[in-house]
Amino acid sequence: MPAVPGILTPAQCRQTARSIAATQESTGAIPWFEGGHTDPWDHVENAMALTAAGLLEPARAAFEWCRTTQRADGSWPIQFRNGVIEDFNSDSNFCAYIATGVWHHVLITRDRRFAETMWPVVTKAVDFVLDMQLSGGEIAWAKSPNGLEPEALLTGCSSIYHSLRCALALADYFGDPQPEWELAVGRLGHVIAEHPDAFVTKDRWSMEWYYPVLGGAMRGAAAQARIDERWDDFVVAGLGIRCVDDRPWVTGAETCELVMALDAIGNSARAREQFASMHHLREGDGSYWTGLVYADGKRWPVERTTWTGAAMILAADALSRTTAANGIFRGADLPRGLEGEYDCECATSDR
Repeated sequence: MPAVPGILTPAQCRQTARSIAATQESTGAIPWFEGGHTDPWDHVENAMALTAAGLLEPARAAFEWCRTTQRADGSWPIQFRNGVIEDFNSDSNFCAYIATGVWHHVLITRDRRFAETMWPVVTKAVDFVLDMQLSGGEIAWAKSPNGLEPEALLTGCSSIYHSLRCALALADYFGDPQPEWELAVGRLGHVIAEHPDAFVTKDRWSMEWYYPVLGGAMRGAAAQARIDERWDDFVVAGLGIRCVDDRPWVTGAETCELVMALDAIGNSARAREQFASMHHLREGDGSYWTGLVYADGKRWPVERTTWTGAAMILAADALSRTTAANGIFRGADLPRGLEGEYDCECATSDR
């Protein structure tokens, strides 16, 4: 059981996992909170946390929900509530994340039958996402019945980059080469690291700051420089990090994701400090409030989100090196695709 001495005990970690499992619907869906909506990305994040905490039955039910709700084109709708689709459009990052979740589960459980069941789900999802890759290598953020949204988002593409590398790891696991995926991963990693102008600017959001590092497209000196550049804009001593740079609002999930980004580039002391700082959001039942408006001491929004607890568990696993998947966001043993120089003007045409 993941635990961080002096901050989180194994029993507390298990309690948080149980608080997540308690919200699971009979279909296997894990909503943001009881009665809330379910989106495919946060649902998978919750399944990963359950796996890391050893709650394998609800984790597998969550993955089965992914399998049974996937559409024929490999996508999922953006939002469900109580089994009813509320937003029929597709988010490329939401769809890609199944690869991260499945590889994470396989690393921990070594369950080949599970992998075999989910591999077709992953391949269809990846093919759907790569059909949204644009000429510069970036991936459009959404698709509707009217076609692709013309914009690409740095945060989403950084997460997709990591998910595609997990998909390549699964391909290696099965001995099923995917050269088109390898090329797509290389192009996407290049545009993230070298061509930030390819993305819609959303730099008031902390995710935009750390996600190129968390997703693995930036490492080494460039990653460290990126983190250092805006540290004071987002980090609030003793409380975690702001969700946006112009509001006195710290959020737990973003703080835990920053923890994993820091861990990925070897900033162990900073990572542990930030992990400790977000625990003022913990409730007695092990769940976590989404955030705190520290200017007036009010929790906002007034909700305890499953995915905040899930991010905490994954961060605890990364820091403690507990499960066999603790290094998934460090990029441990993940293929990098075909890396090299790419001409954004002369790349393959939009699909």
